[in-house]
Amino acid sequence: MRAQWTGHISFSLVSIPIKLYGAVDRENAVEFRQLHVADNGPVGYEKKCKKCGETLTASEIVRGYEYDKDRFVLVTDEELEGLKLKSTKTIEIEAFVDADEIDLALFDKPYIVGPNGPVAAKTYQLLHQAMTDNGRIAIGRAVLYNRERVVAIRVAGPGLMAYQLRYPAELLKVKDAPLVDEKEDVSDDQLKLAKTLVETLTRPFESLELKDRYTEAVTQMVAAKVEGKQIVTVDEVEAVESVPDVMSALEASIKRAQESRKPMKQAADKAEKAEERPARKRKAG
Repeated sequence: MRAQWTGHISFSLVSIPIKLYGAVDRENAVEFRQLHVADNGPVGYEKKCKKCGETLTASEIVRGYEYDKDRFVLVTDEELEGLKLKSTKTIEIEAFVDADEIDLALFDKPYIVGPNGPVAAKTYQLLHQAMTDNGRIAIGRAVLYNRERVVAIRVAGPGLMAYQLRYPAELLKVKDAPLVDEKEDVSDDQLKLAKTLVETLTRPFESLELKDRYTEAVTQMVAAKVEGKQIVTVDEVEAVESVPDVMSALEASIKRAQESRKPMKQAADKAEKAEERPARKRKAG
């Protein structure tokens, strides 16, 4: 694992040398190239002026900010360089906040935070333990990739993770989506059944099998094509039509959920009994 950023976490007079590692695995990502159908040659990216149609070189392209319809102000590389903040290589912690105060939509790019060397490990664990006991998330600022970012640091198992945070002003309001803020009367009977269905479908997050099924399917398809095998397509699942009788739909859903949980419970009970047997034999001996 290679570090993407090296610096310090600083809060008050305490400073911890750290490294940030990218937390997203891109090695197995599915990527396609555009090819010329006649000879399978890779297709290049050509920049053309939409006004005159001329193909441009890099030296003929400048940056422009559209401040009005088709009206631009030009910005040079030197002007942008002058705006770059000096990299302090420090995540300055401004405050510790309760986790439930932060809108999940604000979380962006994740990093694994690790101590930079054995000397830093002790202070790193001290911060980890303090944040664990207090149930807090650290909020700070750091200059990453020439821009100041708001950063959140939280406890993640035995270590810490950091996230670039979006600015609140960037997020659109959920209530502004059509029909979201409309007040609809909900019957007590329907609400009771809906709550029952939610409880019946409740499971630990760790038990969910969250796999990238699309990447898996593409990988299998590509392997089959390379080996010259026949490609088997998956039938499209028809969308479920809206059921006007909500009560019937809820009752049927609860019944289905309860039936689907029976095999899971039986398997869990069987595993539990299997674990108990060796313990009883040891006790008998």
